[in-house]
Amino acid sequence: MVNHHDTGYKELFSYPELVRQLIEGFAPPEVSGMMDFSTLTDHSGNYITPLFNEKFEDKVWSVEVNWEGIRQRVFVYLLLEFQSTVDHRLPIRMLHYVACFYDHLIKTKVTTARKGMPPIFPVVLYNGSKRWTAKADIYRMIRPEPPVFLRVYQPHLRYYLVNESAFTEDELAERDTPLSGIFEVEKASKDVEALQGAVKRLAARIRAHPEKARLDEVITRWLKRHLRRLGAEAEQALEQINSLVEDNAMLAENLQTWAEKERQKGRQEGQRLAAINLLKLDLLTDEQIAQTTGLPLDEVKVLRSDRSH
Repeated sequence: MVNHHDTGYKELFSYPELVRQLIEGFAPPEVSGMMDFSTLTDHSGNYITPLFNEKFEDKVWSVEVNWEGIRQRVFVYLLLEFQSTVDHRLPIRMLHYVACFYDHLIKTKVTTARKGMPPIFPVVLYNGSKRWTAKADIYRMIRPEPPVFLRVYQPHLRYYLVNESAFTEDELAERDTPLSGIFEVEKASKDVEALQGAVKRLAARIRAHPEKARLDEVITRWLKRHLRRLGAEAEQALEQINSLVEDNAMLAENLQTWAEKERQKGRQEGQRLAAINLLKLDLLTDEQIAQTTGLPLDEVKVLRSDRSH
């Protein structure tokens, strides 16, 4: 990725349909089962103090839940963690973010310290390829573990991790939502042929969704941004695409052209490597190396010239 913060996910999760798909499809069922998703309300804003001044993406939503006959509002704090390495400070950051959000609720008179704070469901969405190794609760960062009489005085805040790379293709297919399709595209990005299939399935899931017009618009924008991070050739494959649903045939054709270019590039790189290894042996003529590897004779001569300098 050129900029891991420029994922487009913040825009995706500005839509209640995708927030619902995240909670219903990837959060514990006992959590999603209590939620009335028709009451989803966006509360996103800048609540963070300079303690952590790096850029990051987050979204805050609230939703009403029914709990033992009591109806109350719960805040879902969604942190989009798309760094190339796992940040082991995340439990500290999450504690800070939640505290700042509570302070915001008091300052904006949503509640008071006397009335108390609403419950929060902190969610971390991670799309990195490296195994997630950060502690799930800030209490687990306290070492050595304090004696029993001190434990009750230590901070506790556990977040729920949604790790995209931990889900298999079958698990994502079972969920069968546009969001699971987005995750499939993310996972397939390094394999051009797999990417073609994932994009095709994503388009089909959008087409089958009741809110397909809204989702088609935002997910098409996300896909263009996503492919742009994979390189100029990938970006060109989507230049004329304005809708995954309406332009599916054109998209398939463009991705096929891109895939063929990638395969050709891979073959050429393999031929060049084979030629370089044969040149090192210094047993064959340039013509024989060209015939053996399939590399043009002129390129073999350039490689030999490069080795001699």
